[in-house]
Amino acid sequence: ATLDDELRTRLDRVQNLKQLLGRDNIFLDLRATDKQGVITELVDRLVQNGRLPNRKAALKAILERERKVSTGMENGVAIPHGKSDSVQDLVTALGIKKEGLDFESADGQPSRIFVMTLCPDNRPGPHLQFLGEISQLLDKAEIRRRLVEAATVDEVLDILGLSQPEG
Repeated sequence: ATLDDELRTRLDRVQNLKQLLGRDNIFLDLRATDKQGVITELVDRLVQNGRLPNRKAALKAILERERKVSTGMENGVAIPHGKSDSVQDLVTALGIKKEGLDFESADGQPSRIFVMTLCPDNRPGPHLQFLGEISQLLDKAEIRRRLVEAATVDEVLDILGLSQPEG
């Protein structure tokens, strides 16, 4: 691939993340103390922000998926997700809990960064693309460290390369 192709791919990725992650679905102050609590808190906040139309369906889909296999990954990252007809498009949230909590992760470490997604039953494509893009960012230890230390949503957007230009 040429440098231009690489740059275009990077820009497409940033545009996609910008559409899916914004000020109203990034939460830096998660209060929950356990796995189900984090999922419930993220769903409730998305419902409050008008991002999720059906709290019950969203919770059911994500918790059922979580019961099958924990989505606690490694390096303090968890990616709870589900599929539901209650949403028309991919819905995402990014939550941070500085102290971390047990999410039954693959490496046994506490999870601090939570990326939750809910996609329509019949359209998994955007969900997989989003997870691929955010995972590439979260693979970097420096980005994970800075996210956990971030004090504002703007700082998080900046760390992820998603800040809006002033003006």
